[in-house]
Amino acid sequence: MPSVRVFALAKKLGLRSEALVAALEQVGVTGVTVASSIDEATAQAVVELLAEQAAHAREEAEAKAAREAAAVQAAAEKKPAEVTAGEPEEWEEAAEEERRLAARRGPVEVVGIAELERHIRELQQAETAPRQEAGMVTLAQEARRRRGERPATAVEAPPIVAVLGHVDHGKTTLLDTLRHTAVAASEHGGITQHIGASEIEHRGKRIVFIDTPGHKAFTAMRARGAQVTDFVVLVVAANDGVMPQTVEAINHARAANVPIIVAINKIDLPDADPTRVKQQLLEHQIVPEEWGGHEIVVEISALTGQGLDNLLDTILLLAEVEELWVDPAAEFTGVVIESSLDPAQGALATVLVRSGKIAVGDVVVAGAAYGRVRRLRDWRGKSIKEMEAGRPVEIVGLSAVPEAGEIVRAVASPKEARQRAEEYAEQARQRELRGVAEVQLHELYRGLHTGEVKTLNLLLKADVSGTLQALESSLQQLSDSMPEVDINIVAAGIGDITESDITLAAASQAIVIGYNVLADDHVLRVAADDRVEIRLYNVIYQILEDIERAAAGLLEPVYEEQFVGRATVLQLFRISRLGVVAGCRVTDGRMQRGARIEVKRRGETVYEGKLTSLRHLKDDVASVEAPNECGLLVADWRGWEEGDVVEAYAQVEVERKATAGASAA
Repeated sequence: MPSVRVFALAKKLGLRSEALVAALEQVGVTGVTVASSIDEATAQAVVELLAEQAAHAREEAEAKAAREAAAVQAAAEKKPAEVTAGEPEEWEEAAEEERRLAARRGPVEVVGIAELERHIRELQQAETAPRQEAGMVTLAQEARRRRGERPATAVEAPPIVAVLGHVDHGKTTLLDTLRHTAVAASEHGGITQHIGASEIEHRGKRIVFIDTPGHKAFTAMRARGAQVTDFVVLVVAANDGVMPQTVEAINHARAANVPIIVAINKIDLPDADPTRVKQQLLEHQIVPEEWGGHEIVVEISALTGQGLDNLLDTILLLAEVEELWVDPAAEFTGVVIESSLDPAQGALATVLVRSGKIAVGDVVVAGAAYGRVRRLRDWRGKSIKEMEAGRPVEIVGLSAVPEAGEIVRAVASPKEARQRAEEYAEQARQRELRGVAEVQLHELYRGLHTGEVKTLNLLLKADVSGTLQALESSLQQLSDSMPEVDINIVAAGIGDITESDITLAAASQAIVIGYNVLADDHVLRVAADDRVEIRLYNVIYQILEDIERAAAGLLEPVYEEQFVGRATVLQLFRISRLGVVAGCRVTDGRMQRGARIEVKRRGETVYEGKLTSLRHLKDDVASVEAPNECGLLVADWRGWEEGDVVEAYAQVEVERKATAGASAA
């Protein structure tokens, strides 16, 4: 029996896809999505239901119009009991105006559900317009993809697609085959080279592929407020199946709330087993559409080209469903998706144009980088004069290399661009100096009582799958029992905590909970830089107890003072407005602003207090590590001498230990 996609039928009927899904539920067809297929009998049934609803709506509208017309006629025939000399004319004019309005309205004719849908959209647009005019749309939101109702100047936009998956599963070969370039041949060790973005045309429509080096970069852009991609193509090798990086990619795509299209690659190999791959995906809540789920799974061979047309058709299908658009008449905004430093050309930035257009000569700012655009190049390297919305372009002319995910916008003059860039750099410096975690468990209750925090995002890592499942179940039960906190597990996995876990936690504002696992020094440094809290446990009930105490405002961090570094005074500088600055070389560990210091001279302590200020070259910094030089300043002491030894101590939060006699749950 012939079948039809839900979104295609909706388009034919002039409906929004969501309205058709709701109508299907009324006829008993549940669990469908806009990309699902329905048979001819079901399609006929839902069309008949919609026709009945339209007829009923028409009857109600006509009856209401008749009642309004009768009321107007009655009002026109009624004469006021007492009027002054001037009132009859005014009253007659008002009645005549009401008759003209009623005649203009006439009997309301409803031509179908499409008209009702259009009316609803107009109401929704009218409701949201004041909020937009009030300036509630932030710069980051402006750079995100906008869906749904569009202004009159909007045009259809190409979908932005990121290709993720496990190493050696064929991501680069897939992109290479799609764009017919020799990217794969130029790689070394199987690591994707940074080329930014590329475009292909399929059936007369454009698709933009973001060449991210992996799910880490994908999530790093999201962490900076840039929701760049519309869809993720998850590449899984048909012979290898689901691997650790496959699971990580799934977690990162889900955390970003980006639809996933699964591409089972290498089906041309003798040991390919697509069915086994689909079964493995079920374990990670990826249910193929053919098995009653929502994810579209396409079997391909990136090497031979088999199934690639089907993959591209699927991307364009979902793009139609999402109704993607851009506004070329709006002010220019873009997102940095790749950047580098070229010895001859200076800073280069590949930017995805989100709205408006960018042209040679425009003055732009991207985070702490700014400048006048000297040259623009399309994805093939061809110089162009301007680039429209929805496409990637390489910019030459920035003062520095911006980070991926930075929002790019145009300004009126180089002076304004420099001022905005300096303001951004100062804000970033202040954030670095503060160096505090953005999400900490022991501060959860503060947010709860002020209404700032309602959801607690957790990323779980455990030593074995059985323990992980028990921990997830216990946390879900705890969440159900605590109306104050909604516990959301953004990802869960087996093994030690990795840098990728920290990246995902930073983007999701999540706390990392580890059970019987470790985090090495590199991971701890990354977590500190990204202000992500890691909490390690070896008893499950303590995890639950800490979250309960946090919700009740009872959990206090455990601190102990630890030695952090040592420095030797080399030279003294007397500055009138500051006092005496001790020029030092850090010989062990690091000097840390705000730390408690002890100044020792010939083995005796001559001063003990707080390190007020720490400078490296001309910059005020949070810490300086050995063997660098720095300047030390304390507010209440000037008795420095050359040769003094400075020892620094800091309060460090320590891991909470299990209570005596406790055992793992």
